[in-house]
Amino acid sequence: MRTGFDRDLYIRMQSQHINERRAQIGGKLYLEMGGKLFDDMHASRVLPGFTPDNKIAMLEELRDELEILVTINAKDLQRNKTRADLDISYEDDVLRLIDVFREAGFLTEHVVLTQLEDTNTQALAFMQRLERLGISVARHRVIPGYPTNARRIVSEEGFGLNDHVATTRNLIVVTAPGPGSGKLATCLSQIYGDYQRGVTSGYAKFETFPIWNLPLEHPVNLAYEAATADLDDINVIDPYHLSAYEERATSYNRDVEVFPLLRTMLQMLAGECPYQSPTDMGVNMVGYAISDDQVCREAARQEIVRRYLKALVDERRDDLDDTVSSRIALVMSKAGCSVEDRVVVGSALAVEERTQAPASAIELHDGRVVTGKTSALLGCSAAMLLNALKELAGIDPTVDLLSPESIEPIQTLKTQHLGSRNPRLHTDEVLIALSVSAATSDNARLALRELRNLRGCDVHTTTILGSVDEGIFRNLGVLVTSEPKYQRRMLYRKR
Repeated sequence: MRTGFDRDLYIRMQSQHINERRAQIGGKLYLEMGGKLFDDMHASRVLPGFTPDNKIAMLEELRDELEILVTINAKDLQRNKTRADLDISYEDDVLRLIDVFREAGFLTEHVVLTQLEDTNTQALAFMQRLERLGISVARHRVIPGYPTNARRIVSEEGFGLNDHVATTRNLIVVTAPGPGSGKLATCLSQIYGDYQRGVTSGYAKFETFPIWNLPLEHPVNLAYEAATADLDDINVIDPYHLSAYEERATSYNRDVEVFPLLRTMLQMLAGECPYQSPTDMGVNMVGYAISDDQVCREAARQEIVRRYLKALVDERRDDLDDTVSSRIALVMSKAGCSVEDRVVVGSALAVEERTQAPASAIELHDGRVVTGKTSALLGCSAAMLLNALKELAGIDPTVDLLSPESIEPIQTLKTQHLGSRNPRLHTDEVLIALSVSAATSDNARLALRELRNLRGCDVHTTTILGSVDEGIFRNLGVLVTSEPKYQRRMLYRKR
């Protein structure tokens, strides 16, 4: 697989730049970390060579000097928001993140519940759960007029109503399960509280996307717009940066909107603001570590198409209007890409047209495309998986990795004892059967060894996947999309 990003250069440059910003601030530095801190899958897809743990690897060089503060929006708890890439709730992800950070040796003792109201029973219950687990919880209230009424916000009637977190180190990384969690408001509230206690502190932002020193409509920046289409975020030219330096820098609407508050607040507390623009706040060195721009452009275009297809499926599954997919369609036109650019889409649709049944296709890392069709024994995803493993292992495609005799007992169990209406094997059942066969079959053993080589491969199916197949592909690290239709027309579907 071609790479377009220099991981080692990035880690060196980013650590150095954060230390330079700390020296500039001269006191506590609250570093807002945008995006996913530990498992940034989006960055790894649009910047081939950027590994999901890049940010953690960079922070490890500063581990003994920092602590991590996790924030979560109480309203996200109330609406049971989930991380789609991991299929877990934000509540569970907070606990997962704390475990991950602690296992990596990072000091993580505090959680901030933002926009908390006394009527939010889910958030209050989660707060009690955290406290029982020994986690300190700070409560941040809804502040009327945020972020425009700076005079009220920077007062006892604003940030003064929030609990202050007693941090013990001078570099505090503020992160969250997802966007809209209140990271910036938490940083500003902490700075306000520090100044009330005679402690000098400052703020900086580490937001991977949009990349400030790439053009506004570079595909990598457009891919970020596609990823946040449900939030109605848009990339913009930083007007403050343009005015101060006569230089164009890429930012996004929420940073531009909140910059006046940050500037006013620092002027009120410290007498001056060290930043002339939202871009100045950032410490992002990602753009300097792009080693092959063309590779990243193409990867970003593919990600935009994936986001579009996912939005179509979400809208079909949840009976939503086409707002999000329409926004991403506009992004696709800006990036000059279309669904036809995703090779596996055409391959899967061709098999479906030929067989008049659901089909799937996978593109291996060397460009080979392998398909799967629906049969009496296997669903199309399961068939494609077996075919891909045979292709990778160099096994004759006419060889049956699983004999009909080994599949039949599983089908009998499903239909006669487990109440399944579908006798065909799903991907999980196929993998279990393949694992059992590996005890006596050399071919099955060879095929299983190739599972790791499916990670990062593109897959497309001509019908919406069931939760089981979706979960298996997610665990295998396969980048799967689907046509926005079900195999059978039904009013009720089990989630």
